[in-house]
Amino acid sequence: MASEKPGTGLRFIDLFAGIGGMRMGFEAVGGRCVFTSEWDPWCQQTYCANFAVDHPVRGDIRHVSEGEIPEHDVLLAGFPCQPFSVAGVSARNALGRPHGFRCQTQGTLFFEIARILASHRPAAFLLENVKNLVRHDQGRTFKIIMQTLTEELGYHVDWRIINARGWVPQRRERIFIAGFRADTGFSFKDLQVPDPDKGPRLRSILHPEDGTEEPEPPYTEGPTAKVAAKYTLSEKLWSCLINHKERHRQKGNGFGYGLFGPDDVARTLLARYCYDGAEILIRQDGKPPRKLTPRECARLMGFDGPGRRLFRIPVSDTRAYRQFGNAVVVPVVESIARLMLPHILQVK
Repeated sequence: MASEKPGTGLRFIDLFAGIGGMRMGFEAVGGRCVFTSEWDPWCQQTYCANFAVDHPVRGDIRHVSEGEIPEHDVLLAGFPCQPFSVAGVSARNALGRPHGFRCQTQGTLFFEIARILASHRPAAFLLENVKNLVRHDQGRTFKIIMQTLTEELGYHVDWRIINARGWVPQRRERIFIAGFRADTGFSFKDLQVPDPDKGPRLRSILHPEDGTEEPEPPYTEGPTAKVAAKYTLSEKLWSCLINHKERHRQKGNGFGYGLFGPDDVARTLLARYCYDGAEILIRQDGKPPRKLTPRECARLMGFDGPGRRLFRIPVSDTRAYRQFGNAVVVPVVESIARLMLPHILQVK
């Protein structure tokens, strides 16, 4: 299980925790998690399988009073992004459902963050969401968020859309919003972003399939740890994806599957990857392409990698794909945590 590094005395709370990507980033700089909230029971299962959780994992944060949350130095929250994402807005419009702050189940959860910030006044916070948050509702949603954080709560706030491409072989843009109770001069411009042209390729996260990796059923098969046959697309599904892409091509659209090899960089891993894996398909000789395994998804999101313990995946493939697709890229959060740390300690 992951554990904190001693020395900072930094206490943080993990809201909308998912499977713990934000937690991993801040534990890496010596932080200690003192409160966790995550309403999905399957995410809770994965979270508890990977961390030394010494407190109950609470469910819906709307049912938790401020007094039940311990004092903390940093509030972390990857608050639900579906009401603000391009795909989420399109889906809700098609179904005649509200999006953004009008989405009562998820869109208003930002104000739960504001409620806790107002009550506890931690030294700092870090929020994460999809990049479309900035443009949602012609910018009005983001304006409300920034006004709440700065004018109503009095925090000094900076934000940046960061592409994880330099850290992992995936194009994944997300907005990070950092705030401090006092003006420390923090700026996301100081973040050292690795050169994306020199970043890792898919080869670094794919199963080598040559016996150099320990077998890991059900993801691999046999003594050489070949990727299990179940991850190869059926001829029927592959044909459907080809036809779907061709129809869009004739309409002038760029929609359709993405086919990649070991030397490529993948598209964004989405929660919908559990359906057909169309966004990221791996070429195979003489047969249809295959989906990534959940272990490869863990590596693609930085939950596994050099210097990290093997991330435990106790849930089904379908749930694992959803969890990793909704997660943060761990090394990105760790880099932000290292940038924030001296500023947090200054405020403390």
